[in-house]
Amino acid sequence: MPYYMKKKSSERKQKKAPTLSSLVDKLDTVFSKYVRLRDAMPSGFFRCISCGQIKPISQADCGHFHSRIHMSTRFDEDNCHAECRYCNRFSADHIIGYRANLIKKIGEQRFILLEAKAHQSRKWSHFELEQLIKYYRALVQKLSKEKGISL
Repeated sequence: MPYYMKKKSSERKQKKAPTLSSLVDKLDTVFSKYVRLRDAMPSGFFRCISCGQIKPISQADCGHFHSRIHMSTRFDEDNCHAECRYCNRFSADHIIGYRANLIKKIGEQRFILLEAKAHQSRKWSHFELEQLIKYYRALVQKLSKEKGISL
């Protein structure tokens, strides 16, 4: 086709690259499934990191100690743990129990490192987000087969 002829609109369409926000949303979903499966017992129950109650995995949320606003710790496995929906969504003082149980779970030194990491700025690239999505999808498949739980 000569250079001066216009291409039809169907010929011009190319696959658009996903936006950063759409990749972050996909990673949030996959990472949340991973955290809930990681913290689940083989029986299909989990212990809430905040209140300590044992509940069915269907009532679990991926609770963040440092808010998801902090991109440096948003996808940090030390920052995220299975939390019951009540504590995560409605309890204002859940962070008190979360802090105490988090220190028991990961230790004082890793907790201090997590605190420092939360106050750093972080920008994710498309490539990093895509690789993390692939990584956590594989882990979700592996854990759901091992534990016999599907989310």
